[in-house]
Amino acid sequence: MTHPKLGAIAVVQHEGRFLLVQRKKEPNANTWGFPGGHVELGETARDAAVRELAEETGVVATAQGYLTNLDVITRDADGVVLFHYLLAVVVCTYEHGTPCAADDALDAGWFTADQAKALPQSPNLQYVIDLCCR
Repeated sequence: MTHPKLGAIAVVQHEGRFLLVQRKKEPNANTWGFPGGHVELGETARDAAVRELAEETGVVATAQGYLTNLDVITRDADGVVLFHYLLAVVVCTYEHGTPCAADDALDAGWFTADQAKALPQSPNLQYVIDLCCR
């Protein structure tokens, strides 16, 4: 990796639950986090979050705004950077759809903040949930 990659994640709450996906690929395979992925050239992070949400879960939502940004850096035992992402955290309003894992997700579903605490979490998941629950 020669430079950081830009990504976006979609934070969707509906009826007191967050929409989460279980990751299929590294980084963080098998952990739970918010749907998201790479921002394509010419695409806004808001648009990328909505697109990735639909691709990974089949759920349709509308982007409302940015919550925060996250630096996600994974290093090997020798300190070499394996992954480096700058993630735009986009708050989205649920429109319709039933979560169904697709694309690079193993599973998808709605979880309360307390239920999410019991899941194997991707880095920063709890931080973002806590920001939303303030």
